[in-house]
Amino acid sequence: MSAELLGLAVALIATGLFAGLIAGMFGIGGGVVMVPAFYFVLGALGYDDGPRMHMAVGTSLAVIVATSLRSVTAHAKHGAVDFTVLKSWTPWIVVGALIGGFVADAIPGRGLTGLFGVVALLLSAQFFFGRPDWRLAEEMPRGISRAGLGAFIGGLSSLLGIGGGVFGVTLMTLCGKSIRQAVATAAGFGVAIGVPGALGFIIWGWNEPGRTPTALGYVDGLGFLILAASAFFVAPIGAKLAHSMPEKLLRRLFAFGLIATAVSLLREALFTG
Repeated sequence: MSAELLGLAVALIATGLFAGLIAGMFGIGGGVVMVPAFYFVLGALGYDDGPRMHMAVGTSLAVIVATSLRSVTAHAKHGAVDFTVLKSWTPWIVVGALIGGFVADAIPGRGLTGLFGVVALLLSAQFFFGRPDWRLAEEMPRGISRAGLGAFIGGLSSLLGIGGGVFGVTLMTLCGKSIRQAVATAAGFGVAIGVPGALGFIIWGWNEPGRTPTALGYVDGLGFLILAASAFFVAPIGAKLAHSMPEKLLRRLFAFGLIATAVSLLREALFTG
C-alpha cells in the first residue's frame, strides 16, 4: 500500500470512529463529520471541486444507513425511541430524500458546500441559545403539516448528506420531546434518508467524470467500507454517553459541532477556487 493510500485509510478510520461516536450521542448519523472530512480528504488527493462535494454527500448517505441502524438499536435498549413518531414520519421522509438526491445533482459543488455551512450555522444557534423549555407545540405535527415537514427533513438532509438528526432533533424538542428522546428517535430518520438518498446519488452520478476509481456514481466504495466499519462499532458508546450526560451539556456539544462544521465549509465555499 502506498503512503498516500495508507494516509487516506488512517484518516478515514479516524473520521469513521468520531462519526460513529457523535451518531450515537446526537442521533445525527455522523454526516456532519463525514461530509466535510471526506470533502477535504478528496481535495488533498487532488480531486476537482465539481464532483467532490457530491461524492462526500453520497458516500456519507450510504454510511449513515449503517450508523443509524446501530445508533437507533442502542437507544432502543434504553427505551428512548418513539416508534410511533418514527413509523408515521418515515414515508414522508423517504419521499423527500428521493427528491433531494435529484436536486443535488443540479447544484454546483461550491453551492452545495455553502448550503451545508449555512444550514449548520443556523441550526446551531437554536441548540446553543435555545432553552429546553421552549415549545412551538405540545405534540408533533400531523396531517398535511407532517407530510410537508417530513418531506422537507428528508429532502434537505439528503441534499446535505446528513441523517436528519439536525432537523429532527430540533423539531422534536420544539414539539415537547426531551432532548434524549429526540436524539434517539431522530437516529431512525437516518435509515429513511440514507437508503433512497444514496441510491439517488449512485444513479445521478453514474456517468459523471472526475470521480474516484472505486466509486459507484457519487458513492465511493472504499470510503463507504472504511467509514461504515469504523463508525458501526463506536455508535453504541455514543448512545451510552448521551444517556449519562446532563441535557444542557449535550445541547451545547451538539451546537459546537455544528458551528465548527459550518465555519470550515463556508470558508471553503467562499474563499477557495
